[in-house]
Amino acid sequence: MSFGLIIVGDELLRGKRQDRHLGRVVEMLAARGLELAWAQILGDDMALLEERFRTTLASDDVVLSTGGIGATPDDLTREAVARAADVGLALHPEGEQILRERFAERATPQRMKMVEFPQGARLIPNPVNRIPGFSLGDHHFVPGFPNMAWPMLEWVLDTYYTHLQDDTAKHEYSYKVLAPESELIPVMKTLLAIHTQVKVSSLPSTERHGEVELSVRGPAEQADAAAEQLTRQLSADGLEWRLLDGAPGD
Repeated sequence: MSFGLIIVGDELLRGKRQDRHLGRVVEMLAARGLELAWAQILGDDMALLEERFRTTLASDDVVLSTGGIGATPDDLTREAVARAADVGLALHPEGEQILRERFAERATPQRMKMVEFPQGARLIPNPVNRIPGFSLGDHHFVPGFPNMAWPMLEWVLDTYYTHLQDDTAKHEYSYKVLAPESELIPVMKTLLAIHTQVKVSSLPSTERHGEVELSVRGPAEQADAAAEQLTRQLSADGLEWRLLDGAPGD
C-alpha cells in the first residue's frame, strides 16, 4: 500500500496560510518506517474534490486528508467524499452523541453537520475538542488545524497500519558526483535491478553544471551493498565523488 496526502483549502493556494502538514506527515510516517508516495494541495472546489477522491477511492492507496470537514459552506470535503463513494451523507450516531455531550443545549443543527459523514464512515477521535474526523475505507479525514490533525493522524497510523510499519533500520547514502546526470543513468539502472528494495535518486545541481547529488536508500543490508557497488563503479568509471554528511542512516 502507498500513502498519499491530500491537503484541502483555498487559503493555502492563495497564500493566506502556509502549509505545515506535508513535512509533519513525512516525519510521522518515517518514524514508523513508512514513506509518503505522493501529496497534493486542492482548493475548496466540489467538482475537483469529487473527481480526485473518486480516483483515490478506486485505488489501493492509504489517503490522509486534512481540511474541509467543518460546518461552514466552504467546507466541502465530507460531501465530496460521499459523492465520490456514491453514498449519502448521514448523521453519525456516535458522533451525534459526542457532540450532544460536548455542547448540550448549544448542539444546534448547524453544529451537528460536523458529524454528517458518508454512510459507512468510522470516527477518528479528536483529543483537542472532541469533534471527530472520519474514515472511509483506507481514506482518513481530519481538520486542517495542525494541533488537531497531527494527533488524529498518529492515531490512524497506530490503529489501522501497525502491520505495515517497519522498524528495520534503513540506511541512506548520498554522494556528490562530478558528472553529467546522463552518465549516471546506467549505474542507477543496474543498482535498481540488483538491489530491488533500494531507491536510487539523482538531484542535479542548479548552480554547478555537471554536479549531481546521487543517493541510495533502503533496508540497511541492501543499502550498504548498493552503496558499495555504486562507489566501486564510480571509481572504475574515473568519476570524482565524495560522501555527503548525514549518511549512512537516517
